[in-house]
Amino acid sequence: MAHPLLERLSRGLILSDGAMGTMLYDRGVSFEHCFEELNRSNPSLVQDIHLAYIRAGSELIETNTFGANRVRLASYGMESRVREFTLWGGKTAKYARDISGEPVIIAGAIGPLGKPLRPVGKITREEARAIFREAAEGLLEGGVDCFMIETAYDLTEATEAILAIQETTDLPIIAQMTFDEEGKTPRGHTVEDVVEGLSALDVAVIGANCSVGPQALLDVIRRMHELTDLPLSVHPNAGMPRIIQDRYIYLSSPVYVAEYAVAFAEAGAQIIGGCCGTTPDHIAAMREALVKLRPPVESVAAAHRDTVEVGREEEVVAPPTKAKSHLAQLIEVDHFVVSVEVDPPKGTNPRKDIEGAAMLKAVGADLINVADSPMARVRMGCMAMAYLIQREVGIETIIHFTTRDRNLMGLQSDLLGAHAVGIRNILALTGDPPRIGDCQDATPVYDVDSVGLIHILRNLNEGKDLSDNSIGEPARFFIICAVNPADPDLDAEMGRFRKKIEAGAELAMTQPLYEIPTLLRFLERCEKIGLNIPILLGVLPLMSFRHASFLHNEVPGIEIPEVMRKRLQDAGDKARQAGVELATELLLEAVPLVKGTYLMPSFGRYEVVADIVKELRQS
Repeated sequence: MAHPLLERLSRGLILSDGAMGTMLYDRGVSFEHCFEELNRSNPSLVQDIHLAYIRAGSELIETNTFGANRVRLASYGMESRVREFTLWGGKTAKYARDISGEPVIIAGAIGPLGKPLRPVGKITREEARAIFREAAEGLLEGGVDCFMIETAYDLTEATEAILAIQETTDLPIIAQMTFDEEGKTPRGHTVEDVVEGLSALDVAVIGANCSVGPQALLDVIRRMHELTDLPLSVHPNAGMPRIIQDRYIYLSSPVYVAEYAVAFAEAGAQIIGGCCGTTPDHIAAMREALVKLRPPVESVAAAHRDTVEVGREEEVVAPPTKAKSHLAQLIEVDHFVVSVEVDPPKGTNPRKDIEGAAMLKAVGADLINVADSPMARVRMGCMAMAYLIQREVGIETIIHFTTRDRNLMGLQSDLLGAHAVGIRNILALTGDPPRIGDCQDATPVYDVDSVGLIHILRNLNEGKDLSDNSIGEPARFFIICAVNPADPDLDAEMGRFRKKIEAGAELAMTQPLYEIPTLLRFLERCEKIGLNIPILLGVLPLMSFRHASFLHNEVPGIEIPEVMRKRLQDAGDKARQAGVELATELLLEAVPLVKGTYLMPSFGRYEVVADIVKELRQS
């Protein structure tokens, strides 16, 4: 299965971020304060620092979870909040990525316990592994792409951290030890000891960080490069700190650190960033220096240029006014349709999602679904995002269009504009109420509900607006509605479904389903009462046992069979792969029953859904 870190490493050098603690301290947070607690009490502060690094050029950022383990948090009386801080550390970094729109890799940071293991201390290896596993589970739930063990000074402790992560997930691990000026860890391990010990543990990357400045770590990286073919990572401090007027000051300038970034790359390092004392200014200087050393990194979209002509005007999917949408044509010829959802970014940069769409097209997806500020959280408009995807990637889209934010005039105006730029497939939705989102003072409109929106679409297809005024050439929207076959009150849901079909719906997309019997019961009811329109089965791949438990117990309308949850639990660190297998098995069984599928990536993990698409196309 593809992992963002491994795929990105295959395309060249990665510029990482710099210090989180230094930046928090510079913004007035005392070293006596628990930095990890800020993930809950002041997430916008942490998010702003992540964004500053991304804007400086960081392609990999670490979560603010260095000390988020039971042992370190106990000194603040917060040892019971490990999951909370790690989960929100991942979510905060992911939110910053969403705002930036950049395809940034999120590394779950795991630091040392802060107290020694036996025989020096009291913590056993088994206890250490359990402590690290707790932190890893929270980070995994928060949506990290990989893990970064950093500032490890004891090879035994680092080993337990690695094994704890590997018992939890198959995500790649970057394992970094800290070295002194003599090239040894504080426990006396040599570079040779570290390379031998870490190489035996199936980690993706090994390296060094913290403790000393660039000069000493350059020697360490050179020795590592001589001893192993594994990718190397390095994050030096900005020199040694001095205390000036009760403040810690690091003296290595951005220019000085940038010069060493080039030296690190020439010595064999493939992930380069900074540790204590480094700031976005240091990262920006490193980026500038490294640009001269390496060619521009090819994007995922560019990597698929043999199958996706990105940006070519003739590839824009904008069917002539009288033509049916590509989706409608696929339904007619009985092609099993595969559509994948892309959530627009929370900021102004759509690059990550455009590249995700390009990758999905390359593996066989037929369409891309574009959501309309789901969960009532502010995101880029679905129409702009859909237009960009169609223009840049050359794949048709389905937009999720809600009545929440637009009055009757706005609904019709926006739909006419969507049609003009080639958007043909509309999923008509009422939309989540603003009170559940991040803009709770927003006033919902709801002049009509989803049924009323379907009426409007049908009117436009008949060449007139809601006031019976002509729009000239009739529109050619393909009208789609939502349905929930697992609704506890199925009689009421069937009644709503009938109204949508009578209003003009031509295709239905289901909420996520996880068992065939529920689908069969729904299809039998449809057959019995004459509600026979094509169905796309909604599938949301499960990422872990905890993810499945959350959906089953806390999300209305989603039921996950116990046998599935048990399989994910038994899969342990292979739970993500098990989730892919479960989704693929369900879809292969459903192929004779429905016209296609609508896949919803968890945490924006397009590569996971890509594996399902490939399996479907090869079957």
